[in-house]
Amino acid sequence: MNTPPKAVLGPPEREQIATESIAATIRRALRFGAGRPTPAELAEVEQLLRGHITALLTEARETAHDQGPVEATACPMASRLKGIEQRLAEGRADGSLAAHVQVHLLARDCQWLLAHYTARAGW
Repeated sequence: MNTPPKAVLGPPEREQIATESIAATIRRALRFGAGRPTPAELAEVEQLLRGHITALLTEARETAHDQGPVEATACPMASRLKGIEQRLAEGRADGSLAAHVQVHLLARDCQWLLAHYTARAGW
């Protein structure tokens, strides 16, 4: 039996980042500053932000590796990514105020990552 030759494929496509969903979650988290969210609302948004940040960090790391050697201008970005990774590794904050601050900081990290992602993607 003759089998047809395998098609030559390019590199696998990266998973599409849901920018509108991420932006909506960021807006929701930042609006908490004007009100008193319940612990359940904070926990839900924190979980969503952590998922978005994980996806955006993966994309940021892959993009950085694709660009080759690290330039001097990349050092601040590497430092910021490291800080975001450290915040992501922290567990859930105890207490209402601490959880509120943590969600705000995660939202700002996610906002920064999304801005860099959309700039790279040419949106």
